[in-house]
Amino acid sequence: MAESQKRSPDATERPPLGPRQWPSWAGVGLAWLAARLPWGLQRPLGRAIGALLFALMRERRHVALRNIALCFPELDAARQEALARASFGELGIGLFEFARAWWGSVAPMRGGVRVEGLEHLAAAQAGGRGVIVVSGHFTTLEISARLMCDYAPLAGMYRPHDQGAMEWAVKRGRLRYATAMFTRDELRPALKHLKQGGLLWFAPDQDTRRGESVFVPFFGHPAYSLTSTHQLARLSGAAVIAFSHVRRDDGGYTLTLSPAFEDFPSSDATADTARVIAAIEAMVREAPTQYLWIHRRFKRQPDGRGELYR
Repeated sequence: MAESQKRSPDATERPPLGPRQWPSWAGVGLAWLAARLPWGLQRPLGRAIGALLFALMRERRHVALRNIALCFPELDAARQEALARASFGELGIGLFEFARAWWGSVAPMRGGVRVEGLEHLAAAQAGGRGVIVVSGHFTTLEISARLMCDYAPLAGMYRPHDQGAMEWAVKRGRLRYATAMFTRDELRPALKHLKQGGLLWFAPDQDTRRGESVFVPFFGHPAYSLTSTHQLARLSGAAVIAFSHVRRDDGGYTLTLSPAFEDFPSSDATADTARVIAAIEAMVREAPTQYLWIHRRFKRQPDGRGELYR
């Protein structure tokens, strides 16, 4: 068992309360209230908010449409737009799910959870081995991580929020259910957690300026992708498994853990990263409306031009 056990947020860590943080605190307060709306109301309200965001967020709408056109060229323009509209509806639901995961109750969701592949997790943990649990940036990301914590003691690796108030509130909310939270700069404690047999969840599928990255295929296009999975597995000896999460039409969630990657890590960071991103692509194909298409996944290209979103 890992040293980091489920624990309450550190009561000695004081929240930032200066005037510059007041807008963030107002947002946190609204989200806290939204988390307490009935779940039966949140889903249709979330879809309505998503439709509004699709109409108002012109730049993000453009990014989503461009991503979908690149990844699903076999769809005609009307079906690509329909997929983009649906993804904004799922994003609207996801906003309520994030608020519930951090600051509300997930009791209404627990009855509709299906968990598959826990035996793969148990096999990967054999002998006290740590396990890296990789997923992608889906609108179901946060609620599914919280629900999975009912079955497995997950810790998480994340990128801190820029606003101090939001960072304090979100981290405090996550520590209600995660065993620990590590920023991407906290490599040493994350490795210690894995070496002691812990589970570490993170999503390595976004283009970020920090961390070693390489170009690997994503839907047939070069995508600048973190090599973190390879590096963490190499340094800790941890196994790697894929974690998919799908919001079903009946209101429930299906959480699936796949068998551990074989012969991972190899000596080739690029090849290992390509395997991880291919697994995430398979998750996207399973639930394309639930992926976070508003991120500029292909903004950096090998030729350095980065003109795909112009």
